Amino acid sequence: MTFNSTSTSFADLYADTDYSSLTWFEQQWVAWYVWIDNPIIATGLMSFLLHEIVYFGRSIPWIIIDALPYFRRWKLQATKIPTPQEQWECTKQVLFAHFTIELPTIWLFHPLAESIGMSTYQVPLPSLRTMAPQVFFFFFFEDLFHWAAHRALHTPLLYKHIHKIHHKYSAPFGLAAEYAHPAEVLILGTGTLMGPLLYCALTRNFHIVTMYVWITLRLFQAIDAHSGYDFPWSLQHIVPFWSGAEHHDFHHMSFTNNFSTSFRWWDRIFGTDTNYLKYRERINQAKGRSTEERLAIERQLLEQVEREGIEAERDVVRNGKHD
Repeated sequence: MTFNSTSTSFADLYADTDYSSLTWFEQQWVAWYVWIDNPIIATGLMSFLLHEIVYFGRSIPWIIIDALPYFRRWKLQATKIPTPQEQWECTKQVLFAHFTIELPTIWLFHPLAESIGMSTYQVPLPSLRTMAPQVFFFFFFEDLFHWAAHRALHTPLLYKHIHKIHHKYSAPFGLAAEYAHPAEVLILGTGTLMGPLLYCALTRNFHIVTMYVWITLRLFQAIDAHSGYDFPWSLQHIVPFWSGAEHHDFHHMSFTNNFSTSFRWWDRIFGTDTNYLKYRERINQAKGRSTEERLAIERQLLEQVEREGIEAERDVVRNGKHD
């Protein structure tokens, strides 16, 4: 992509820019805005394309993994592999939410953020040292918001009319990360956007490229948490307080525990992981048994947790009971 230094947009937006001091990526950033020739369209289009490319790009490897029997040894619920029909039905619902809720939200985010000080087309871009603490704050804020909102979505009224769609799959898969009612997409998406908006409003020092890094990492986290796989190299085995697929998979089975998304500490602090901790204790106790005995115990525990989860969901939907 190239740009013409005589264009009006170039003169208006980058008249004082020293191109020789820019990195290759920063030059492409400039070229994109000059090529589109409209900052609102350029930012909105780039933001939505980034979301779609990252979401489906990260989901495709999990679709391939689901199709290969070799990886079943790391599947948390090994007997529940999503069928092509389930994957397609999920994709249609996800695309519906993306175009009806996320597209207008993404398009409106940057004018709102610009009005309180966010940079978009400006260069140079922030350094990794600048972005890292901002992104950590967004993870921290969103995780607390997600825990509270997710807990609310399990109350009878909100669950029955909104959140029940997301719990269609007791064994989630990558594509199902954003398989949800449009209202849920909007509710939980608020936590993703509110952190950057608050930071921008308070500091007046925020660039949309940091938002893109945050969104990319958040999508990776959400999709991986719904993947249904727990590998020895998964992040939760390296960072103990990271939630990961093993933590969230239990939520889809048990229905009543593990409401946080990125970190384990809110569930621990608020006592919403007690059943999960008992389950993990029994799994750990079985490790000293023979392989055959251990697998039999794990199957029994999985079946027990799923039965209890079905009963807990039934209580919420039919009887209005909420733990």
